[in-house]
Amino acid sequence: MTDWTERWVPDAFIFALLATVIVIAAAWLTTPTAPLEIVDVWGNTFWELVPFTMQMSLVIITGYVLASAPPVTRLINVLAHVPRTPRGGVMVVAIFAMVSSWFNWGFSLAFTSVLAKQVARSLPGVDYRAVAAASVLGLGSVWAQGLSGSAALQMATPGALQESIRTIVARDGLVPGGIIGFTDTIFLWQSFVSVAVEIVVVAAVMWMAAPPAHRARTAADLGIDLTEADDAAIPRRAPTPGTWLEYSPILSWVIVALGVTYVWRYLMAAPEPLNALNINIINFVFLLAGLLLHGTPVRLLHAVRKATPAVWGVILQYPFYAGIAGIITGTHLNEQLAGAFVGISTPFTYPAVVAIYSAVLGVFVPSGGSKWVIEGHMSSRPPTSSRCTSAGSWRPTIWAKHWRT
Repeated sequence: MTDWTERWVPDAFIFALLATVIVIAAAWLTTPTAPLEIVDVWGNTFWELVPFTMQMSLVIITGYVLASAPPVTRLINVLAHVPRTPRGGVMVVAIFAMVSSWFNWGFSLAFTSVLAKQVARSLPGVDYRAVAAASVLGLGSVWAQGLSGSAALQMATPGALQESIRTIVARDGLVPGGIIGFTDTIFLWQSFVSVAVEIVVVAAVMWMAAPPAHRARTAADLGIDLTEADDAAIPRRAPTPGTWLEYSPILSWVIVALGVTYVWRYLMAAPEPLNALNINIINFVFLLAGLLLHGTPVRLLHAVRKATPAVWGVILQYPFYAGIAGIITGTHLNEQLAGAFVGISTPFTYPAVVAIYSAVLGVFVPSGGSKWVIEGHMSSRPPTSSRCTSAGSWRPTIWAKHWRT
């Protein structure tokens, strides 16, 4: 399946372009908006997600910075030697991939990719395909229910969503400011229970899926060299007088102290500290942790430089997702889509229909945050129809309350 996918499935950017064309055509055919007006809406909203683009890029960068810090690297080496069997190695990688992704999916990707390699080195018979798959399970399962879950962060962060979407969420003041804090999303007890269930179930699946020893394919079998040397170590001392501060931890300690003081005062000033968490605070905390664990500015700079190539896809694709969302809301295509789904649904089947739509949309928009920008306002505002209003639970105020919790 991997060979087939690499041969026939194009890059995610192609899907972003296709989705743009499809949405423009749909708006033209199903709404009274003139073609040139649709183009205007697309261009006017194309850059509206620039702040969110930067925020998502920093999720990746700060996650990598923290995962590559020397204390974390030493922790990875310890964890890699815990399992005694190849199947146990796959389980360890899978569990830590999911647990770490709850805190930050960018950190999870970097942390468990290194962990997977270390496990493959310490357990020569481990199936490299299974351990590699296990390393990305955090992004395939619980990440959206964690501290870096895009949808929850967007709902909790002012400015992370387009104003037209935030107005829909507000529902004429029912949800003040259209802001939904973490206590109504990831910190619900139901969310914690579902995360625990996911970790247990997915870990069990990986245990059963890991091939037995006689069918395992190691890194060597796949032509992967795990003995390649790491990057050259950063010198311990400044090579020139002008770089002394780069190699000194003094400024790092000062900035971390300032940052910790700010975060503490920020949370203490909030009526509900948990609801005060947003994407900016989360990124700020991870950056401070990375600066502290790397010790010196030069090590932090080195880590950020290595992390930045991973964000080029976000920078390129997110403006197109913003344009798609702008067309859907600006031409009222969202109402047409919601009406179509309500027309083929009952109050009982509507969530399932929207879930199928969401899965299909995920092919065109392989980004949780951008996908939520496009679909969130549609699925949270089903239009009024006789079938919906007669069901009672679909009345707008009650539906907004259910959606919020």
